[in-house]
Amino acid sequence: MQFKPLSLALALALALAPVAHAENLSAVFQDAQAYDAQYAAARAAYQAGQEKAVQGRAGLLPNVNLGGNAQYNKIDSSLPGGDADYASNGLSLNATQPLFRKQNMVQYEQSKQQVKIAEMQLKVAEQDLILRVAQAYFDVLQSQDNIAFINAQKSAITEQLASAKRNFEVGTATITDTHEAQARYDLAVAQEIAEQNSLAIRLRTLEKLIGKPPGALDIFVEPGELKVEAESIDTWAARASEGNLQAEIQRIAKTIADQEVERNRAGHYPTLDAVAGYTINNNQNFGTLQVDTRAASIGVQLNLPIYQGGLVNSRVREAVANQEKARQDLEAAARDASLQARQAWLNVSSGAARVKALEQALTSTQAQLDSTKLGLQVGVRTSLDVLNAEQQVLSARRDLAGARYAYLLAGLSLKAAVGSLNPADLAEIDQHLKPAVQ
Repeated sequence: MQFKPLSLALALALALAPVAHAENLSAVFQDAQAYDAQYAAARAAYQAGQEKAVQGRAGLLPNVNLGGNAQYNKIDSSLPGGDADYASNGLSLNATQPLFRKQNMVQYEQSKQQVKIAEMQLKVAEQDLILRVAQAYFDVLQSQDNIAFINAQKSAITEQLASAKRNFEVGTATITDTHEAQARYDLAVAQEIAEQNSLAIRLRTLEKLIGKPPGALDIFVEPGELKVEAESIDTWAARASEGNLQAEIQRIAKTIADQEVERNRAGHYPTLDAVAGYTINNNQNFGTLQVDTRAASIGVQLNLPIYQGGLVNSRVREAVANQEKARQDLEAAARDASLQARQAWLNVSSGAARVKALEQALTSTQAQLDSTKLGLQVGVRTSLDVLNAEQQVLSARRDLAGARYAYLLAGLSLKAAVGSLNPADLAEIDQHLKPAVQ
C-alpha cells in the first residue's frame, strides 16, 4: 500500500514530534531567569551600576580638550591705514591632570561602593525570583491536588446518590436522603468549577514567569523525611541581621553616607593640577600687521577656596543629617531581617510538626481504608463506606502535600532572610520531586 503525501507528512510529524517532559523546579527557574521581565530589569540595572566605578575613576584621570575657531574680521579705524578686512583662525589643545583633589578621591571610593550595591540588588532580584517561582510552582501543584480530591468526592457522592435513589424506589429511605446527596453532589461540582478556574489562573501566573505554557510539573511522590533546621531561632535571627541582603545594601549605603560627609568637607581643601596647553593663532591683527603665533605652556595650578557664601558648610550639615538617616535605615533593615528570620523559623518549625502529624493521619486513614475494604469482603461494610474511606485518604494526602509545600516555602524564606538563598536550594527540593504517573 502506498502512502499519500499528506499521510506521509502526518506520519513523519508524529514520529518527530517532541515528547512532552516533566519540569522540575530548577528547570522552571532557568526558564524564568531567561524570560522574567522583573529579573531582566534587575540585570540591566546591575550592568548600569558597573559603570559607576568607571565614572568615579574619571575624576582622577587626565582631562584633555581640543578647541578651535574660525572667524571673519572687519575693522574700521580713524587711523591712517587702520581699516582691515581679514579672516583668522585658531586651534588650542589643553590638558589637566589632577594631582590633589580630595573630593574626587572620595567620590571614586563612593563609586566602588555603588558597584557593590548593584551586585547586592541583583542577588536580591535572584532570591525574589526563586521565591516567586517556587510559590507559583507549588500553587499549581496545590490546585491539582484539590481537583483530585474533589473528583474523589464526586465519585463517592455519585455512589451515595445512586444508592439513595435505589433505596427510595424500594421504600427503604426517604426522599430527603436523595435530596441531601444531590445537594452534596451539586456543591462538589461548584467547587470543581471554582478550583479549575483557580488552576487556570495559577498556570497563567507560572506562564508569565517563564514565557510559555508550563509542561507537566514534577510532583511529590513519597518523599523521605524532611530536614528540620537544627539551629536555634536566635542563631538564625543573628545571622539574618548580619547576612540579609537588604541589610547589607543599607550597610553599604551607610558607608557611602559616611564618605559623603568627608567629600563635602573636602570642599574647603585646596586643589592642585598639572596643566599643559598648546595654542595656534593665525592672522591675528596687530595694527597693520597680521601675524601667526604658536604658544606652548606647562605647569601646575593651585586653587584655594576662601569663601563660597556658606555653600560648603551647608552641604556638610546636609551630609551629616543624611548620614544619621542612613544609620537609622540600617538599624531598621537589620531589625526587619531579624524579624523575617524569626517568622520564617517559626513557620519551618511548626510546618515540620504539621507535616509529621499529617503523615501520621495519612497512615491512620490508610489503615482505616484497608479495614473497610476487608469489611466489604466479609459483608459488614458497603462499597459506599469504601468510597468514603478512599475520600478520607485522598483528603489526608492533599492536606499533607499542602503542608509540605508550605514547609518548603518557609525554608526558602528562611534562607532568603539570612541572605543564603540560591538556585542550589531548588535543586535540593527537586530530589523530593518525581514525574507524575500519566
